[in-house]
Amino acid sequence: MPDKSGAFLKASKIISVNGGNIVRVNYNKTVDVHTLFLDVAGNAEQLEKISAQLKEMGYISDDSGNEKVILISLTLTDIPGALQPVLELLNQYDVNISYMSAQENGTAYQHFKMGLFIENPHMIKNLLDDLSKICDIMILDYDVTEKVLDNTIFYISFSNEMRKMLLLTQEETNEVIINSNKIMQILDEKNLSPSKTFEYIRKFAKFIVEHKGVYFKPRISKRQISDKVTLHLIEPPCGSNTYILESEKELLFVDCGFSCYADEMKLIFNSIIENFDGYEKNLLLTHSDIDHSGLTHIFKTVYLSKDSYENYRLENEGLDNFREQNFYHAPHYKLSRIFCGYTIPSLENMKIVGEKTDDYPLSKIGEFAFEDLKFEIYQGNGGHVKGEIIFICHDRKLAFTGDNLVNIKDFSDDQRQFNVFAPYLMTSVNIDSEKATLCRNVITEKTKGYLICSGHGAWFDNV
Repeated sequence: MPDKSGAFLKASKIISVNGGNIVRVNYNKTVDVHTLFLDVAGNAEQLEKISAQLKEMGYISDDSGNEKVILISLTLTDIPGALQPVLELLNQYDVNISYMSAQENGTAYQHFKMGLFIENPHMIKNLLDDLSKICDIMILDYDVTEKVLDNTIFYISFSNEMRKMLLLTQEETNEVIINSNKIMQILDEKNLSPSKTFEYIRKFAKFIVEHKGVYFKPRISKRQISDKVTLHLIEPPCGSNTYILESEKELLFVDCGFSCYADEMKLIFNSIIENFDGYEKNLLLTHSDIDHSGLTHIFKTVYLSKDSYENYRLENEGLDNFREQNFYHAPHYKLSRIFCGYTIPSLENMKIVGEKTDDYPLSKIGEFAFEDLKFEIYQGNGGHVKGEIIFICHDRKLAFTGDNLVNIKDFSDDQRQFNVFAPYLMTSVNIDSEKATLCRNVITEKTKGYLICSGHGAWFDNV
């Protein structure tokens, strides 16, 4: 439009007469004295009339109107050269800066406000994606009519929320966005509703954070198993059950929960076991999922199947573990690693108890003794995850089943709330649900009349 008084007034009259409503205005004379950006709300007929009359006046030309102006804020480390990668990226995308403002604020960071004049709107998403990989970015003003940009704005807002909630690095934040988007695509491709993806991921992360410290409140149970062994059960609000077999000189754990709750768990150990630090401590690991193996570093020896050992060998070599080799499970598992502060266990304190060499639903692979308890060790068919093992003491009618049997019926409120996330975000917690069901049926039949110490939920009698 012409650079003179009343130009905007003429446009606004045309818009209002035809029933349109101006919902956004952006004008910067330093960018282009003739260009005014408007967002106008109205029905299709109203907008068509407005566009036609503005074109008649010469206010809309056929070869323009695609330019976008975006106002962003970048958070950069206050060190020499921090802005250079941003400027190089803008130059790469051929984007002009129409406005920029920054000032030191006494912290280790500076906030740069930039107005970006973009002539090709189709590359906006890629530009913002690349900028978000360099630094924290917030969109202060943008064209709400651009659907692709709306999606990008959402991703950036979501990534900023995750970064602040979980205190993530930029690299971790990028991983969260990548894997969250993969989960959404997987759900969409399986004709499941992807609309809850980010809501569930947000709730997952928030649940982890909100149950730290004094808010970590597990259920704790205890019973005498034999003359020499006392059994303790710790049921956390999220993560696997932790069982402790206590004798006079030694503690034998079965599974050990999420690593992000290591401090909370150690406080509980000391509260229920007198002179906890004076005991020798070993671990029986039912399977390699991160919600069962977060504290492996505190044990003298970790007993596990050969397949579970292989899982950790892959991790130590920087390769995908068994869950990550599964297309549907990998994104959620990688998110869980970040959310729960997972660190790859050392192989040095691991000892293999046996190897499965057949395809049966349940196969005996070894034996194990603790005081007056003698366990037979069975390995499942990998329906839940490859390497899963079950410990059964026939003399005492006692079985530790890991996640091959869980007691959903007796979940606490917290456990029930947390339990909805993984099945939705992974589409199933099992690698092969049909095989998992077959394995579960065999275990159930084999342990009739036994006390079942399941991977999640209270122990129960298999009647």
